[in-house]
Amino acid sequence: MYNAAIIGAGPAGIFAALEITKLKPDWKVILIEKGQKIEKRKCLLREGYEKCPTCKKCGLLCGWGGAGAFSDGKLTLTPDVGGHLVDYMDRKKVEDLIAYADQLYLDFGATDEVFGTDMKTFRELERQASLAELKLVHSPVRHLGTERSLDVLKSMQDYLDERITILNDVSAKSLIVENEQVKGIVLDNGDTICAEYTIIAPGREGADWLTREFAEHKIGMVNNAVDIGVRVELPAPVFEPLTDKLYESKLIYHSPTFGDEVRTFCMNPNGEVVQENYNGISTVNGHSYAEKTTNNTNFALLVSEKFTEPFKEPIQYGQHIARLANMLGGGILVQRFGDLLDGRRSTPDRIKASIIKPTLTCATPGDLSLVIPYRQMTSIIEMLQALDKICPGTASRYTLLYGIEVKFYSARVKLTNELETEGVKNLFAIGDGAGVTRGLIQASASGVFVARTICGRNHGA
Repeated sequence: MYNAAIIGAGPAGIFAALEITKLKPDWKVILIEKGQKIEKRKCLLREGYEKCPTCKKCGLLCGWGGAGAFSDGKLTLTPDVGGHLVDYMDRKKVEDLIAYADQLYLDFGATDEVFGTDMKTFRELERQASLAELKLVHSPVRHLGTERSLDVLKSMQDYLDERITILNDVSAKSLIVENEQVKGIVLDNGDTICAEYTIIAPGREGADWLTREFAEHKIGMVNNAVDIGVRVELPAPVFEPLTDKLYESKLIYHSPTFGDEVRTFCMNPNGEVVQENYNGISTVNGHSYAEKTTNNTNFALLVSEKFTEPFKEPIQYGQHIARLANMLGGGILVQRFGDLLDGRRSTPDRIKASIIKPTLTCATPGDLSLVIPYRQMTSIIEMLQALDKICPGTASRYTLLYGIEVKFYSARVKLTNELETEGVKNLFAIGDGAGVTRGLIQASASGVFVARTICGRNHGA
């Protein structure tokens, strides 16, 4: 019998565990993670494989630290980016939680430097963006880099390993709910974990499982927007007017043709494009390192579509589009922007003749217009043309577009202001997989918040 059981060792689950051990050091806590320990996680594609072997559990997505472990470790220190915590509590409380979580990262070895704090520079860049009908969101960023991010997460793992029970390579199969109260978890190895409190923090990788499990127990959910788009790669000097001053710029655009929101996401100056495997589906992402650099910058352009009834399957919608790309290219597709505008596919020879050397060498040259729906594709083209006004060269014919990038957020769980599920007591849902957050720092903050909530309850009353 445990006081608290946590599903998922991403930032939300880790920070929930860290805060519980601080507030209740005598509690029995178990953290269940379907992937491996941080030091055992690896990607065979990065170790010499020409094509992604589509591992049963993708080493980039599963394991200690979650999908963010191999990201470039950007902590966006504002409530305005990376989640919806302000929907559950006042802004000042979210700001305090973010500051607290940020300090924990520092305590475990994060770097001191924060980008984007010079407001005079930001205001000038904001003015330039507004002239191109773009909204630049103020978002100070602490950048760890992939190497430092792994070191920080390893320190957290070692710290918690001495204080709680951690199960790796084990998945949660189902929840145990009796009389509208959670009692524990059944694992895929047949074991049963009994706990007073259960915290669900499965990340995007576990969003599909969360949706199915909550539907089984009739826990209310609301459709999240579906984020589908491409990863853009271009010469690093093109975006240096922004990246040199802000490191990562959060830009939002409403396309004139359809009015859809398009946003930049996960910008990686001098970084590389990478392939990920979601349950056999190849998708694209980007990383940047603290020490290792390339000549390119990459970022995602994501189109958000909010669907209404009777649509109830945002994850399946994104998976379907990603599978189309995999069907055509045997994995990730890459296309030059000029070829897209000319209505022709890119070929190996055309890619080779470009001024940009692709950092994801296993991507197949092809035609993204055969995959991405017309509405989203139109919005992406219009966003690239708008970005070209503030960073000339963005809409170059040589700019590379990789697809598909899709964020598998779960439908958003109906939660109380304490992030407890409506209808099932003592069951909490946090992080990206619950549709509550969309980034490292707010996911971490949600873990801290729930830990404080359950530790502050009158136990045994």
